[in-house]
Amino acid sequence: MSSPQCCNRPRAFDGHPCAGRVRPAAMAVVLVLALLAAVGGWWYLRGQGAPAAATGRPGGGPSAQPVSVGKVERRDMRVLVSAIGTMNARATAVVRTKVVGELRALRFKEGDEVQAGQLLAEIDPRSYQAAFDQAQGTLLRDQALLQNARLDLQRYKELLAQDSIASQQVDTQAALVRQYEGTVAADKAQLDAARLQLDYTRVKAPIAGRLGLRGADLGNVVNPSDANGIVTITQLRPIDAVFAVPQAQLARIRERQAAGAELPVELWDREQRQLLAHGRLGALDNAIDTTTDTLRVKAAFANADGRLFPNQFVNIRLQVDKLAGALTVPVAAVQNNYVYLVQDDGTVTQRRLKVGVTDGDRVSVEGELPEGAQVVTDGLDRLREGAKVTVIDAQAAAARADQAAQDAGQRRAEMMKNLTPEQREKLAKMTPDERKAFFRGLRAQQGAPAGAASGAAR
Repeated sequence: MSSPQCCNRPRAFDGHPCAGRVRPAAMAVVLVLALLAAVGGWWYLRGQGAPAAATGRPGGGPSAQPVSVGKVERRDMRVLVSAIGTMNARATAVVRTKVVGELRALRFKEGDEVQAGQLLAEIDPRSYQAAFDQAQGTLLRDQALLQNARLDLQRYKELLAQDSIASQQVDTQAALVRQYEGTVAADKAQLDAARLQLDYTRVKAPIAGRLGLRGADLGNVVNPSDANGIVTITQLRPIDAVFAVPQAQLARIRERQAAGAELPVELWDREQRQLLAHGRLGALDNAIDTTTDTLRVKAAFANADGRLFPNQFVNIRLQVDKLAGALTVPVAAVQNNYVYLVQDDGTVTQRRLKVGVTDGDRVSVEGELPEGAQVVTDGLDRLREGAKVTVIDAQAAAARADQAAQDAGQRRAEMMKNLTPEQREKLAKMTPDERKAFFRGLRAQQGAPAGAASGAAR
């Protein structure tokens, strides 16, 4: 007899022949549901345990943030006015000839330092020498005529005393002597003028300073109307810086000057990284520029080393006052008038401050900050009130990085010494990545770590 059909019978009837059987489709559904439940439970447990694993602390608490710190210190702070300016030569002279003639000799080298009165050039003197000789000869002739006229006058006076000649003849001779005296005086002036013109053929430096590039060559006919002249001299020792200060600072500057104080001025390069010179404030302009509300001032610098040039762009820091014993923090520690103060338990707390003047890498502040405390200077963007921090030594880390870079450079230099000319030529044609791979291979051949090769390649 055939087996009964179970497909349409409910399982609840235990007496049915199909009782206790489970269809394969139902079993598959049960297994899938169980697997999903297991995966969900594992994912939930993993999510719960992730914070603890990430922090490395039991219970998954917040981790300590590495930060750099600076100290709260009291020190004297300069009140500085920053400006931009240009260097101006104390004096500039265009050396031109005072006579017309051919340039026969140049007695200087471009860029040299010269003294006032030093010979710079020579003009052909022959025509001026001839004029001088002619004037001198005329003077000698007229002096001889004057001397003869004086002798005649003396004889006429003696004859007049003897009543041998008329007095009119004596008066005429006296007038002739005076005429010759005038002629001799005019001759002396002509001689002096000729001597001066002859002296002008030797061109001398009118001021001390540094020479520029020459404007005339040997053989040129030069004259006083030449625009470029022979050469230009600029006086660079001392030299001045011209810049503008805000009108708001004018009262303080005048007050300090009236008290006899010298206002120091510093010159910095374009990037404000290198100090160029120290000087002092000199003259103030006589009017305020209404378009910028500033006043032009001038500062003097000795420029003993000659490193400052006219028209050079400079950054200027003018000290108008000094704050004694001000409470200061590093500039990098201040963010939106707040600082993070490191507490004894290793956490940080925010302190609001009133920011004052900045001097270098420090700024004066007013607020509840104990002297000698530590404030965060690096890593502020990752902090919140009460956050746990770990203080690191930024200088030591930078020193280690610099030492590693130097070591890598030395290793690379040593490897370059051992390369053959063929390898050097091949290396010059490689890309940066190919060079790294090349040096890595060399280090590997020498038994060195791959990391050292990578550092040498850089």
